[in-house]
Amino acid sequence: MRILRGSLPIFVVLISVGCSSPSPAPAPPATSTPPASPAPFELEEMTVDELQQAMTSGKLTSRRITDLYLDRIEAIDRRGPKLGSVIEINPDARDLADALDRERKDKGPRGPLHGIPVLLKDNIDTADHMMTTAGSLALVGPAPERDAFIVERLRAAGVVLLGKTNLSEWANFRSTKSTSGWSARGGLVRNPYALDRNSCGSSSGTGAAIAANLAAIGVGTETDGSIICPSSTNGLVGIKPTVGFASRSGIIPISHTQDTPGPMTRTVRDAALLLAAMAGVDARDAATAASAGKVAADLTAGLDPNALKGARIGVLRGPFTGYSPASDKVLDAAVAKLKSLGAEVIDPIDLPGAGKYDDSELEALKYEFKTNLNQYLATRRAVAAKSLADVIAYNEKNADKEMPYFGQELFLASEKKGPLTDPVYKAALAKNQRMSRTDGIDAALKAHRLDALVALSGGPAWTTDLVNGDHYLGSSTTPAAVAGYPSITVPAGEVAGLPVGVSFFSTAWTEATLIKYAYAFEQATKARKVPGLK
Repeated sequence: MRILRGSLPIFVVLISVGCSSPSPAPAPPATSTPPASPAPFELEEMTVDELQQAMTSGKLTSRRITDLYLDRIEAIDRRGPKLGSVIEINPDARDLADALDRERKDKGPRGPLHGIPVLLKDNIDTADHMMTTAGSLALVGPAPERDAFIVERLRAAGVVLLGKTNLSEWANFRSTKSTSGWSARGGLVRNPYALDRNSCGSSSGTGAAIAANLAAIGVGTETDGSIICPSSTNGLVGIKPTVGFASRSGIIPISHTQDTPGPMTRTVRDAALLLAAMAGVDARDAATAASAGKVAADLTAGLDPNALKGARIGVLRGPFTGYSPASDKVLDAAVAKLKSLGAEVIDPIDLPGAGKYDDSELEALKYEFKTNLNQYLATRRAVAAKSLADVIAYNEKNADKEMPYFGQELFLASEKKGPLTDPVYKAALAKNQRMSRTDGIDAALKAHRLDALVALSGGPAWTTDLVNGDHYLGSSTTPAAVAGYPSITVPAGEVAGLPVGVSFFSTAWTEATLIKYAYAFEQATKARKVPGLK
């Protein structure tokens, strides 16, 4: 979750056994002397399919892959460039890999993710030796008593839980003047394409880690922009699915109407594999009931380089451009590529309702955050903080560690809100959903007979500034986020060596179609570049 004003989005999202946490609130490392380039990495840019092929042939094992990624984290994240993207290593990772290697030998692989290391954002519960803290020192302590539902699904798919990633503390829903990618527990995440630049959004650690090849695949979460923005600024594919596609139970919440987990990977196919593994109806999350019968078991089945031929695509400009002249050129090139791939492009189109729910979005989120966080904390019996009020008090008592750079204005404003029966909340939510859905995305799709919309995901990464906070230029994440509709960002180009993505989005439950379009665009452009780590 990232807090923005006006027509811009609101982007939201001690020692454990065998692992140590970074010191609280470190200052950003000096960048006057660029670090030396890291040694060539054996697994660089390897896809899930390539790793599976290597394990099938016996060239690699899950244990060897896990060891290589752990060594990479030590060399790149802890030392060297010091990205600060991994907040905690799973002390059980090697044992998990060994067990999956034995299972592969005895029974064969469970599926495409068998033995593949994955990093999870540190707001996703794992009932193991890792903590779940949302980057806050207030939640440091024993692990949750139960896995998040998506973690149960991923374990069943045979992944290796490699560790947890750093994030904007409390998914960036603490202050209106925050610096994205900073948490009291994990310090600052640095962008692997330019170390003085920001990794954006609350899933900043996942974005930086996967971009820098610290794991094969990663999971982020989004309320508004926190999968799409860090994926775009880190040269990744990120999917924010329809709310209810993947369960939120066991994930530290902001909003039950906008929150969703999603994949962050280096390719569209890897994102589709990971998203399919996460999906499922969960009795603990009522929103997932709507996904029954709407989610394809195999989201890779329709991947086709020619999938855009005949597709009707509407291009959003206006408030979704102008971040910089160079960024607009990235969009122009992307539109030209869509046309060359056979898409029927309507350029530009208006998005009715855009910008008319900025204030009401934040109003609704404040109500939902207080209610949802209090409900979540009630499940964490081993941590001292039992309510938002407790966390506020903790931050005030430990302000030197928790609030050295920015405060907790959003916490204080949320604590003043009443229950979800409040007419003010109900009116704000109704406005949000009407303007973003019926009078927004759905209206645009119907008016122009479109299959999908496309827009710049955002501008290039801005310079990190812990003194003044974030100073990004804008993005296109809010319409799909507020509507609860799916969006997918794909690398589209660069501005001064910094990645810029474009997003495809549409109405609810169109993930399979959007993934096909994104794949065709990806295969035609091959825009992702390996970060220089300088």
